[in-house]
Amino acid sequence: MLKKVELTNVHSGRKQSIVIDTSTDAKALIGAGKTSVETAQVSDVTGLDESIQRLTGKGSLDDKVALFSGLARCFERNLPIIKSFQLQASRVKSSTYKGAIAEIADDLSQGEKMSDAMAKHTKLFADDVIALIRAGEESGKLPEIFRRIANAQKKSSRIVKKLKTGMIYPAVVICIGLGVVITMSFTLVPAMSKLYTSLNTDLPVPTKIMMGFSSILLKQPWLAALPVIALVMFFKNWNKISAIHSVQNFFLKLPSIQNIIRKSAAAIGFRTLALLIGANVRMSTALEITADTCWHNHYKTFFTKVKEHILNGRTLPDAFLIESHWLGNDGRMICGLMEVAAETGSGTELLDEIAEDYEDELDAVANQIDKLIEPVTIVFLGSLVGGLVYAIYAPVFSLGDALLKK
Repeated sequence: MLKKVELTNVHSGRKQSIVIDTSTDAKALIGAGKTSVETAQVSDVTGLDESIQRLTGKGSLDDKVALFSGLARCFERNLPIIKSFQLQASRVKSSTYKGAIAEIADDLSQGEKMSDAMAKHTKLFADDVIALIRAGEESGKLPEIFRRIANAQKKSSRIVKKLKTGMIYPAVVICIGLGVVITMSFTLVPAMSKLYTSLNTDLPVPTKIMMGFSSILLKQPWLAALPVIALVMFFKNWNKISAIHSVQNFFLKLPSIQNIIRKSAAAIGFRTLALLIGANVRMSTALEITADTCWHNHYKTFFTKVKEHILNGRTLPDAFLIESHWLGNDGRMICGLMEVAAETGSGTELLDEIAEDYEDELDAVANQIDKLIEPVTIVFLGSLVGGLVYAIYAPVFSLGDALLKK
């Protein structure tokens, strides 16, 4: 249920309306971040207004970064957990995160563990994040865990923003191209179709395809909206799609994409393992938690199998070497570093070093995203324009022969 809280400053009289996605008025006040110098009036948001607010009030990566970085700062200064969550209500912007903060603070006040309270909000906090928080509770390093999560989310947010910025140009080009194709299918192509049908002449395959596409759109014009709907649904459900093992394996076969995916998954896994080992968590438990935090099935399987080897009495370097094929081309290098770590007793430092190297490489890739997308856009645009030109003008060049034959 959505609640609308109208806060009024008792000194200046300034009013501000805040929407919170929560169940009770008391939680709504927590989510609104009400202070002692403000009065509040709570009302329910219903009907069309509620539908609009739910469409526009979804959480973003920026909210997640603000939440975790703020919690990390509070935990580092030993503030009470409930108070730490309450202080974040004014930092986040979306009604979803404000409501989640209110719900979590209420659950904590009733004695629930923080990880259990946050695990109830599956749309905001993924399983890997909850696994990390549980690891922080077990190791006593919650401030460091939250700082790591905030930094990881900040890097993800930066990459996503670069992707969005880089996709503006190709998205505009693709939309214009599709608009031209659809417009021609409703206007120019039907006239061409009547002309060439009356002449009873053979047409090139691209022209026949355009004429068939135009015929379908003229009979069922609502089909023109299908590409837009498909793209919206694709991006809306991308998190679920990307979690499918066959999809993950497919992206690992793409030349330029596979390195980004491997380095991203490896950086998270090795950073988590280093953190847990440094906190003196039992090795098998640390590997199990690390497997839970990995979002890619290859690395989840890798750490799970390494854990099984450890339980069977093998050393960590031997376990890494046996399962190195899961790590791709960097497998031998990582196994060599683990052997050095076993001899020198510097496992945590070397795992951190691997994670930092991967993160630096990901940052470099993020800075080049727009340059990587541009050639693909040019090829797509060139293919689209070339196909259209050929489909339209190829029959025109043979029109004289068709007319003379007629």
